[in-house]
Amino acid sequence: MLQKLALLTKEEFQEGQILLLNKEIGWTSFDIVKKIKNLLKEKFKIKKIKVGHAGTLDPLASGLLIICTGKSTKIISSIQDQKKTYTGEITLGASTPSFDLETEINKTYNVSNITNKNIKEVSKTFLGEINQKPPLFSAIKIKGERLYKKARRGEIVEIKSRKVTVCSFDINTIDMPKFTFQISCSKGTYIRSIANDFGEKLGNAGHLSCLSRMKIGEYNLKDAITITEFDKKLNM
Repeated sequence: MLQKLALLTKEEFQEGQILLLNKEIGWTSFDIVKKIKNLLKEKFKIKKIKVGHAGTLDPLASGLLIICTGKSTKIISSIQDQKKTYTGEITLGASTPSFDLETEINKTYNVSNITNKNIKEVSKTFLGEINQKPPLFSAIKIKGERLYKKARRGEIVEIKSRKVTVCSFDINTIDMPKFTFQISCSKGTYIRSIANDFGEKLGNAGHLSCLSRMKIGEYNLKDAITITEFDKKLNM
C-alpha cells in the first residue's frame, strides 16, 4: 500500500479507496478518520472529502482499522459485517468499571484456586452464539447520547444483552494472573465484555489488559501502515 499511496490522485481518493491502518494505542478511531481527512484536504487543496472507518477500535486497543474514502464509504457496513480476529491478554483477579484499563481497578480477588484447566474449560463456554451485554463504557448510543458519557457522570443505565457469535477462542499462554488468547467473532462483539464475563464464570474477576485486531474478513494487519507512514508517503 505504501508504494501505491504516493501515486494516488485526488480523483482516485474521491472515487473511493480502502486504506488499511495500523492504529496505535492512544488514538481513537475518530482521531484517525479526522487526521486522514485533514491530510487529504491539505494535500489536494479541497474543502471536503468523505472519510469513514469500518469498525471502532477502543483507544487502548491497537491493530487493524479500515478507512474508506469517497464513494467507498458506501461499503463500510458490508466490511463491518465481516468476521474479526483479535489477539489479547486478560488479567484475572481484578475488575474495572470499563472492563479494561481505561478505569481504575475497583475490586481484587485471590486467584490461587484457578487452574490452567479451569481457564481452558471456561473459554469453551463462549463458543457459538452467546448473549452479551456491552460495557457501560462504550460508544453505543442511548437516547442520542454515548453510553460512556453517561458512565462518566455516574448514571445507572440498564443495558440490554444482544446475541453475538464467537467462532473460535484459543488460549495461547497462561502466566497467572494473566493469559493471552486469540479470538474470532462476529460484528458487535465486545472483547472487554468477554474478559469481564470470563472472570465471573470462574467465580472471580477479570479485565482486558491488552488487545490488538489482526483481521477483518480477508483484510490483514500485516498489510496495514501507521498514520505516520501514511502522512509521509502521501506527501512525498
